[in-house]
Amino acid sequence: MGVSGCGKSTLGRALAARLAWRFVEGDTLHPATNIEKMASGVALDDIDRLPFLVSVARTCVEGCQGGVVVSCSALKRRYRDLIRSRAPDVTFVLPVLARDGLLARLEERRDHFMPVSLLDSQLAALELPDPDEQAVIVDGIHLAHLAAPKQRQYRGDRHPE
Repeated sequence: MGVSGCGKSTLGRALAARLAWRFVEGDTLHPATNIEKMASGVALDDIDRLPFLVSVARTCVEGCQGGVVVSCSALKRRYRDLIRSRAPDVTFVLPVLARDGLLARLEERRDHFMPVSLLDSQLAALELPDPDEQAVIVDGIHLAHLAAPKQRQYRGDRHPE
């Protein structure tokens, strides 16, 4: 969970690979109208987000048997509550990064629909998880190394390290 550029997808892919679970990029669960709206620089409202959140929850439920990691902004408590109401065992992971770091990441992106201009609206909407939510907050600064493929070294007939 988290704002654009915080490392949701990078962390999600790495976590899914580590757990041998499926990863679903949450951006693919948005209706086309949401993508168009955000691409034009207009923030989504709660009505826009509803079909997306329902789709995220459905994906969590459908993937629960084999395991699934889904990236999703889930910025507000009520959004997380909606997902949890359908997928009660979900755990949210929030990578936290300062605004300057987020801006730097967003400015480096190529071919992504989310414009830098929407960052401040996302930061304003973000509600940190409450203690009663099943959520983990992690440092988002050091996630870049997770995106790099891991190199394994082999020494003779020993197992990979």
